[in-house]
Amino acid sequence: MSPAPSTEPAEPASLPDVGTGVHWVRVALDVPLPGLFDYRAEGPLRVGTRVIVPFGRRKLVGVVAETADTPAIEARLVKPVEQVLDDLPPLPDDWLRLARFAAQYYQRPLGEVMLPTLPASLRKVSAYQGKRSAGGPVKRSDARQGAKPMPVQPAPVPVLNAAQQAAAQAICELQGHKTVLLHGITGSGKTEVYLRAAQQALAQGRQVLFLVPEINLTPQLERSLRSRLAAIAEPHALAVLHSGLAEGERLRAWLRAQRGEARILLGTRLAIFTPMPELGLIIVDEEHDASYKQQEGLRYSARDLAVWRAHDLRIPVVLGSATPSLESWHHAQNGHYLKLSLTHRARDAELPSVRLVDTRRLVMQQGFSPHLLTAMQERLQRGEQCLVFLNRRGYAPVLACSSCGWVSQCTRCTAYTVLHRGRGGRNALHCHHCGYRAPVPRACPDCGDQDLRPMGRGTQRVEEHLAEEFPQARIARIDADSTRLKGSAEALFAKVHAGEVDILVGTQMVAKGHDFANLGLVGVLNSDSMLFAQDFRAPERLFAQLMQVAGRAGRHVKGGQVVIQTDYPEQPVYQAITRHDYAGFAEYALAEREAVGLPPYAYQALLTAESRELRIALDFLSLAREVAQGEPQWFPMLDAINLYDPVPLRVVRVANIERAQLLVESASRPALQGFLAAWMQALPQLAAEKRVRWQLEVDPLEI
Repeated sequence: MSPAPSTEPAEPASLPDVGTGVHWVRVALDVPLPGLFDYRAEGPLRVGTRVIVPFGRRKLVGVVAETADTPAIEARLVKPVEQVLDDLPPLPDDWLRLARFAAQYYQRPLGEVMLPTLPASLRKVSAYQGKRSAGGPVKRSDARQGAKPMPVQPAPVPVLNAAQQAAAQAICELQGHKTVLLHGITGSGKTEVYLRAAQQALAQGRQVLFLVPEINLTPQLERSLRSRLAAIAEPHALAVLHSGLAEGERLRAWLRAQRGEARILLGTRLAIFTPMPELGLIIVDEEHDASYKQQEGLRYSARDLAVWRAHDLRIPVVLGSATPSLESWHHAQNGHYLKLSLTHRARDAELPSVRLVDTRRLVMQQGFSPHLLTAMQERLQRGEQCLVFLNRRGYAPVLACSSCGWVSQCTRCTAYTVLHRGRGGRNALHCHHCGYRAPVPRACPDCGDQDLRPMGRGTQRVEEHLAEEFPQARIARIDADSTRLKGSAEALFAKVHAGEVDILVGTQMVAKGHDFANLGLVGVLNSDSMLFAQDFRAPERLFAQLMQVAGRAGRHVKGGQVVIQTDYPEQPVYQAITRHDYAGFAEYALAEREAVGLPPYAYQALLTAESRELRIALDFLSLAREVAQGEPQWFPMLDAINLYDPVPLRVVRVANIERAQLLVESASRPALQGFLAAWMQALPQLAAEKRVRWQLEVDPLEI
């Protein structure tokens, strides 16, 4: 179980003489192999320098991670660095520390952390070599003039209420590092507190990193930042960075932040890795949101890395939410975080009333209770907007035959295909797991009956029914299907804000961060599906989701109302929502978790295996478990580790690949980290023998 050698695996065709003036460097490469790779350079290279090196039959861009007096293998076998990329200064020390911490904590090779966090063109060999390289991507980017931001008029500065003033002052008075949990109910003016703290950091000559969980939240916040900070910063001082940008746009934003030209960087989770030479404040809005956790490659939490980066730089970090994660709330209750509370809405508006409609004995109309339809009619007559929330896109979750029981099953997954209505009657069945699409059959494939019926409802079907129920109303649907095109989400939200929409139907995209001026009613459909999910975090997610969407109502109109339809109105989650009682819910949920030893009272990692056959995936996980238990000399802290039995995932097969998982748990984070580091020495060989794909995720959010 010894580590793989720190060397380039392919042997050169000839063995050159190596002179005494050679400089040895160890390079991090984006390859799924542990360790660094030794190369020789003609001159000294600083750590953080990007280089192009040969790797087998390929050339790769890498980052010099270490220098050495001697290579780890025979010097004559070490290949030379082909090209030193000097269009940018070496990556800074604090960025290197962040990358090393992420690699160590999340148990990934350093190169798989460093390289993917850079803009794509900075890690492509083709961007530097060949006829079209033209001096490299940085030179090409500098030669292009990006779109200049329109000048904005400074917005009036609102008067803070007492709670906002106290919170802003407390943050501005912080010296050095402190993690602040800003717990504010929806509409309490958390953004205004962020802006006051950002203004002070900018006035002190520091940069500000502002993270949001989703791309569609950036336009509204970008406008607020530009208008409010125009008095102390130039329009070009704000840069926006997220995965929805074109490659050239992302590079320009990254370069401006890295050079210190952008004083404020607004971005999604990938922005946490952006070098910022004068960073003085980090703000993480909606800190509880699962979107901050990367679900592919390096499965990092941007929120957690924000806390670590702020600690490393000795600067404040503000975590804001109306429904903080239970982990953050636990830290605040224990005094590890400074908790600041905003308990009233900023505009003297009352919190919306929450009504639970018991649907067990009601006659429903396409998923709508008479109570909800009546409430919507009243709001529309008053000229107010309504929001119908259903976290399920498509027309119907499944198509079924009432004669023989056939259901629309994906041929590649253990999941149903979802019925989607297309333009011109071009309906199709979509799998939301693998992307498989098929036309809707004219008759049942099993019995030939032509009476195929949609079961359940998604946002498309709800939109269709509301158009029949309220023919005079202007209806808009916002979900992943209606916002596929670039800029479409921003355009739809602009219509809602402009009052051109009477009824908005949406998924979780509409639940947070949006300030709808004329929204009086929120109706919630089908929330019970999350109550009894296998994942222990499901109640926490449900509470956060419902509190967030409920908070859209009554921000600017009096008597805001929320109607939640449920078969289980007595559930503690729903009861806490009627009281807008996050603290009560958190106390109840934390007591439950402490009783059974779940996070934040334990630390977890999840080993997932994928294979064409479920048996092979389970065999690999069983062997991985046996290795840990059968060789205690390699795992000195094994007594503090709990290894659960391997089990199939809930959706076992996706795209003809079958999946299983093994949960690892410990009451000690250092014990878990020590175990994982040792375990990682054995897993690659076991996976190669069983020919499975595998992934180790630290602090998993979904189990």
